[in-house]
Amino acid sequence: MSLLDPFTLAMVALLGLSLLGLPIGLAMITATIVYLGTSGQDMSVAAEQVLNGLNGSYVLLAVPLFIFSAGLMNAGSLTDRLLRFCNLLVGRFRGGLGHVNVVQSVIFAGMSGSAIADAAGSGKVQIDMMTKGGAYPASYAAALTAVTAVIGPIIPPSIPMVLYALVADASIGYLFLGGVIPGLLMAIAQMGINSWMAHRHDFPIAERVPLREFPRLTLEALPALLMPVILLGGIYGGVMTPTEAAAVAAAYAWLIAAVFYRSITLAQTWAAVRESARSTAAIGMLIAGALALNYVITSENVPNTVRGILAGWEMSPWQFLLVVNLILLVLGCLMEGSTILLVVVPVLVPTAQALGIDMVHFGVVVVVNIMIGLITPPYGLLLFICAKLSDQPLTAVVRDTLPFLVAMVAALMLITYVPELVLWLPRQLGYQG
Repeated sequence: MSLLDPFTLAMVALLGLSLLGLPIGLAMITATIVYLGTSGQDMSVAAEQVLNGLNGSYVLLAVPLFIFSAGLMNAGSLTDRLLRFCNLLVGRFRGGLGHVNVVQSVIFAGMSGSAIADAAGSGKVQIDMMTKGGAYPASYAAALTAVTAVIGPIIPPSIPMVLYALVADASIGYLFLGGVIPGLLMAIAQMGINSWMAHRHDFPIAERVPLREFPRLTLEALPALLMPVILLGGIYGGVMTPTEAAAVAAAYAWLIAAVFYRSITLAQTWAAVRESARSTAAIGMLIAGALALNYVITSENVPNTVRGILAGWEMSPWQFLLVVNLILLVLGCLMEGSTILLVVVPVLVPTAQALGIDMVHFGVVVVVNIMIGLITPPYGLLLFICAKLSDQPLTAVVRDTLPFLVAMVAALMLITYVPELVLWLPRQLGYQG
């Protein structure tokens, strides 16, 4: 391939601009324009691809709505009530405050669909709760908060699964169902490591909440706890699509915060709108860049070339999945998750289909890989967020993350090679894949 080949020039432009600090979405659009210009095509094709992709993807409306609902829940103090309820459930055991952190993330995962929203929204409260009175080292509290936030996009709803459905043409509803058991498996692995660490370092047992408080704390948390039930019940009962469920989630979050809890003001609502708009714009630019760049990748027949190379290796499905896991785990150390989903995964999907790998199973494996990437240095975004929230050195947070990382990779291998962990629940509700 010539150094002046349009595809080569486009890739050099993408890499160079990214290294110079240009947002990856703009870098992808620029690389596409370089490709079109040097190959003699009309450069307006880039805009056409973006507009057609965005206008034709009704499912993408779910992304800003889930972001907005997470912002409302954080602003409306729903997370505080959930924490008190979780403390009632598991706070009485050794390492209980760590278990509270995990359980709260599991419940919050059924509402927001975003790991960043989980860590940024309730992370400070969780870290302060664990470090109060020196009960837990701050670096350990930050590490646990980072790894529990990973659960958010695995248990439905899930923004990364929405993006995967966009590129793989898979069912969002069945993807959501497929993430339930893997998400709970991740939570069990994290609680197991936390329990081991608690006994090893003799972490204190938190002050027990009297059982007589159970009815009051449950009633306080009940409106928030009902949100996942309403969303999933509506989707799988045929009442609403996943996109409509995202709108219901936002409306429900505001209603219970404003009417039931009376804990959110118009100013806080407007702040949540502004923050959601910023996050949506950033994700939207990334999606636009990926749609444009995917035209380049398709024009150069990259997916079929990759499939041909892998076919030449005569890989079995289990070998291919192992290679995919290794690729995604390495890329997760270096790249942002949405970029991997929108640019790298479309290249892998045709080979997975050719090998007979179920697209729902493959999607959950991909999303779990990408979520683990959020806690792997040097790029691990959740590590940076939680290190900042706890005012701890990044190296200390990374050190305390390692035992959890090992357990989560082990859980990933189980999810990868026991497909029924993903597919059992979707098949109970009619999935034929």
